[in-house]
Amino acid sequence: MRIAIADDETDVVNFLKAIVEEQGHVAAAFNDGAALSQALVRETFDLVIMDWTMPKKDGLATLHWMQESLQERPPVIMMTNRTAKKDISDALNAGADDYITKPEDRTVIAARINALLRRNAGAGAFDTKVVYGKYEFNRIDQTVTVEGDTVSLTAKEFELADLFFRNRDRTLSRNYIMETIWRTTAALATRTLDMHISRVRAKLDLRPENGFRIFTVFGYGYRLETIEVR
Repeated sequence: MRIAIADDETDVVNFLKAIVEEQGHVAAAFNDGAALSQALVRETFDLVIMDWTMPKKDGLATLHWMQESLQERPPVIMMTNRTAKKDISDALNAGADDYITKPEDRTVIAARINALLRRNAGAGAFDTKVVYGKYEFNRIDQTVTVEGDTVSLTAKEFELADLFFRNRDRTLSRNYIMETIWRTTAALATRTLDMHISRVRAKLDLRPENGFRIFTVFGYGYRLETIEVR
């Protein structure tokens, strides 16, 4: 999972980044609400953790902007030292999915992060075996069968296909895919991504007749779209 952290205190950012990475996720850090907002337009995130009091655009203003401007809004944890009941209700009413008061124990923060990620994951996202139409994924063996026939995929091709099906009908930025699968945004990975998507599309025969298609979102990334088969 890819998580955005926005706070103008370096110590807090480093603290949260360590927690996120210990849980096996990828962290991206921002020190003000404006920088976070710019990133949310260009990039895909599974979760946002942000402070209320930030320069340029505070947390509450950022929440309102996300509600008004983003078609696909990630869940948000507001983590702040503001403890008034009105502040908590204002943040939740503005779109925050959870509210953590500073300071908080790292184990509690990790648990809240993972609980929110599970709650917002698609159906079957964490099952060991899951069926999407005619495609059956076995995440233990890392295999995909199509109507009973096993498709030969490399480990990275399986991870990529699984990522798309976990996030079907959701647009994923190129950087999100590269950081999630290859843990890098280097130019080499960009070429590798295009090659792997082409192979996954061909090997799984992802076309409307089979219920799914991968298409390019120009200037952003890719999307696996569910197609109703008549």
